Amino acid sequence: MKNRLDKIKSKIEIDKKVTVSELSKTFNVTEETIRRDLEKLELEGFVTRTFGGAIFNNQSQKENMSFYTRASINIEEKRKIASLFYNMIGNKKTIAADSSTTVMEAIKAIKNINGLTILSSSTEIFRELLGSKINIISIGGTFNEKTLSLQGNLAKENIKRYYMDIALISCKGLDINKGVMDSNEGDAEIKMEMIKQASEVILLADNTKFNKKALVQFLDLNKVDYIITDKKPDDEWIHFSREANINLIY
Repeated sequence: MKNRLDKIKSKIEIDKKVTVSELSKTFNVTEETIRRDLEKLELEGFVTRTFGGAIFNNQSQKENMSFYTRASINIEEKRKIASLFYNMIGNKKTIAADSSTTVMEAIKAIKNINGLTILSSSTEIFRELLGSKINIISIGGTFNEKTLSLQGNLAKENIKRYYMDIALISCKGLDINKGVMDSNEGDAEIKMEMIKQASEVILLADNTKFNKKALVQFLDLNKVDYIITDKKPDDEWIHFSREANINLIY
C-alpha cells in the first residue's frame, strides 16, 4: 500500500489533480480502495478531496519547500519588514532569533550593527553573518535539513540558560481568535522557549500571513509587543492591535 501511495503522490504532484476512476484503472484496485488512499493523503494535508477525485494541496507544497526556495518568495515584502526592524532596534543588544526566512532577512539588515548578540536556532545564520562583528550563540540540538534549523529537547534546554532583550519570530499564520501559528511543530516549540526568555516579543509577518491558519498554535496575541508587516492591515487588525496594546508597524 505504501508503494501505491507513493506512486499516487508522484502522479498528483505532476498532474495537480486526479480522479478515483483513473487511479483505480492505473493501479488495478477498486475505487473504494482509492477513496481510502485519498482519505489518508488528505489527513496528511497532501491533497484536498473533491467529488470523484482530489486536487494537490498547494499550501502543503509551500510548507515542504526548502529554506532557499522559501527565502525567494515575497522577498520584497520581507526586505521591507527587515528595514522597519532595523529602524526600531534602538539600544537592544540581545536577540533570540528563530530560523524563518523572514527573520533571516531582518538579521541580514542589522549585521553591521556593533555589539549585538544573537541566540539562534538557525544554521544558515553562520553563513549569513560570516565576517560580521555579531556574537552568535547556537542553541544546539537536532538538525532539520528542510528548515535549516536546530530543534529538540537539547535545544530547548539550552535556550533556558539565556535571557534576551528581544524574541524575534515569524509565523505561517496569524488569526485574531486563534493567535500565532506555525506549520512545523519542532520549530514552534523552539519559538515558545525563546519567547519565555525574552523581555519583548517582535513578530515579523508579511501581509499574506494575516487571517490565515496553520497546524500549530504557539503564541497568544496578547503576548506580542510588536507586529511588523509590509503594508497596512485591514481595519479589524488596526482596532484589535490598539485594544490589545500591540504596536503595529508597517
